[in-house]
Amino acid sequence: MDFLAGLNPSQRAAVEQIKGPVMIVAGAGSGKTRVITYRVAHLIRQGIDPFNVLVLTFTNKAAKEMRERIMQVVGSEAKNIWMGTFHSVFARILRVEAELIGYPKNFTIYDSDDTKSLIRSIIKEMSLDDKLYNANHVYGRISSAKNNLISAQEYNKNEAILAEDIANGRGQLGQIYMTYAQRCYRAGAMDFDDLLFKTNVLLNKHPDVLHKYQHQFKYLMVDEYQDTNFSQYLIVKRLAAVQENICVVGDDAQSIYAFRGANIQNILNFQKDYPDVKVFKLEQNYRSTKMIVNAANSIIEKNTNQLEKNVFSENEDGEKIKVKRAFSDNEEGKIVAEEIAQRRSREGSNYKDFAILYRTNAQSRSMEEALRKIGVPYKLHGGTSFYQRKEIKDLIAYFRLTFNPNDEEALKRVINYPRRGIGDTTVEKVMVAADQQNYRLWDVVSNASNFLDGRSASAVGNFGLMIQSFQALAKSKSAFETAMHIAQHSGLLKDLYEDKSVEGISRYENIQELLNGIKEFSEREDIEEKGLDIFMQDIALLTNDDNDKDPNADTVSLMTIHSSKGLEFPNVFIVGLEENLFPSQLSLNSRSELEEERRLFYVAVTRAEKNLHLSYATSRYRWGSLNNCEPSRFLDELNPACLDIDFQQRAASTSLDNGFQSERVTWQQKDTDTYSKPKPKVVKTTSILPKAHVPSENFAPSDTSGLQVGMEVEHERFGYGKVVSLEGNKPDIKATIFFKELGQKQLLLKFAKLRIV
Repeated sequence: MDFLAGLNPSQRAAVEQIKGPVMIVAGAGSGKTRVITYRVAHLIRQGIDPFNVLVLTFTNKAAKEMRERIMQVVGSEAKNIWMGTFHSVFARILRVEAELIGYPKNFTIYDSDDTKSLIRSIIKEMSLDDKLYNANHVYGRISSAKNNLISAQEYNKNEAILAEDIANGRGQLGQIYMTYAQRCYRAGAMDFDDLLFKTNVLLNKHPDVLHKYQHQFKYLMVDEYQDTNFSQYLIVKRLAAVQENICVVGDDAQSIYAFRGANIQNILNFQKDYPDVKVFKLEQNYRSTKMIVNAANSIIEKNTNQLEKNVFSENEDGEKIKVKRAFSDNEEGKIVAEEIAQRRSREGSNYKDFAILYRTNAQSRSMEEALRKIGVPYKLHGGTSFYQRKEIKDLIAYFRLTFNPNDEEALKRVINYPRRGIGDTTVEKVMVAADQQNYRLWDVVSNASNFLDGRSASAVGNFGLMIQSFQALAKSKSAFETAMHIAQHSGLLKDLYEDKSVEGISRYENIQELLNGIKEFSEREDIEEKGLDIFMQDIALLTNDDNDKDPNADTVSLMTIHSSKGLEFPNVFIVGLEENLFPSQLSLNSRSELEEERRLFYVAVTRAEKNLHLSYATSRYRWGSLNNCEPSRFLDELNPACLDIDFQQRAASTSLDNGFQSERVTWQQKDTDTYSKPKPKVVKTTSILPKAHVPSENFAPSDTSGLQVGMEVEHERFGYGKVVSLEGNKPDIKATIFFKELGQKQLLLKFAKLRIV
């Protein structure tokens, strides 16, 4: 039986080319995994010893899936293939060869927690400021050096690197790296980065070992080659130098991990490294509709630094891509949640057929809250539910303690976070004193001088005074003012701000997003009680089921776009398509950074099989200020023939007597058959995506005591509208107003801040 019969001509040609350097450019949804597994199976069918085949992947899941597929074709011989992640394969080699570079064969492998713990110890021993020398930042700096094959000795001899550290106020980083490397060596331990770094050292210093593995691995295959870093690139190049039977598989259009050290030039320059390379392009997308594929093409063709390919689909034409705008991120969440519920009900689909993708983890908050409010089950992939993230729980613990100082779990959580000299021993003394006197912990904390001595009494007493100051403030300030004060004066905000690692920045963004949500709550016009305690009550009601979720349940998937790579869903929602959010403000300093953001958008679009929805908000809060948002440039770059721009407000009145009609904008399609062509010609258009409402000059709210039906008004955020009806008695009169941009809304006049036109 010809197991290759099911391959298309391009796939089959790539599988059958087993000699010499080969590059397989695999477009999204083009059957890449099938080609890799069939190529390995074909090698074995051609009589190649599986012990001579090395297949490198980036995830254990990918390696396991490939091995299982190969076994279905060639049987148990597949067990003899050297297949796994870079780290697992080279850890296996180092177990054999480690003694040559001074390590025991049974060396320990430190995970990231072990590494950070050792770094913290070194920082403490050197009496350095652990805020400035944050363990995450130091770890990231050492990791980056190792991935660029810079040893601790070389680091400390490099004047440019040392000058950069000094300029950043961290002149002791080189010494920390040196001490860390010495400690690991002394302990017979390697961290994850060492598994590649030490493999390079081994192959460089011991030509006989390099010769041995060059002749053992006669056939190399590397999956996701666009994601390799310098260290990985050099290992692969050395191992393939003799036989040159190397096959790399990847897609430059899906290179999105530069922040982890991935170098897109590795795949772009492969043809320069191997001038006689055979290039095969897998261009047929089996995953998505023609509409989605051609929209994706219209995006990625804007990048100048790429391998040329022409991805196409022979699937159905499919629906146009829906584009929706919202006034705020909370409204965006409602639009998405309701669309999922309605489409599921209408089409009989499962929740697991839907995915919501966003640029940053912090964006999950508004999506989670909207889904919870209408009872749509969801699961976060590659992350923790927003209100279960450590930094969020820490700040909420301060909130809880402010309104209920007898909350012992909250007190124990934050009494020494951020660190304020109240160690475990002192906390234990507080607990013992409370237990002996049958007091609450707060009774001891708030009267620390009666129970503790010296520095312990002072530190605990100051903590108690701080909480009491929060309590006093909360009585007179809004939820947002109280929350911001607590975040700042507890020291939590400063502690997170000083951590400049990728994880630290994400945690800081999460705190900002929590405060944004509180600010929006503070300005809601449909409620009167706006204290922080009321906000806490709402959150408690929303999150009480966080720990009761069946991992196998039918749920909507929420994740960052980076986490979505390799996945696919019938229905995909990409949210937050705004300038400075997506593309990220941090990625607008150079063309290469912008092109990576565009590749990230391409990855997001190509996760969709049947239906794709794009959305953005015209305003978002940032540290308490409402900022107008511009639609992302990526929306303008999409082929307009593929889009259905729908700005019709969900709650808009259908009556034409309101004086305004709900706005619905569509881009005209130049060619009715454009979407069916493999590579559509993109029509350059001026953006017609509307901006957020800008209040009129010298905007000031009017006295609305004489407001009548039919009057035209202006709202600072909602824009211009017409009063449809008035109901209720003073001071609780409700006005129903039809806004041109947003449709019908009901507002309490005493909070509405309207200007009568």
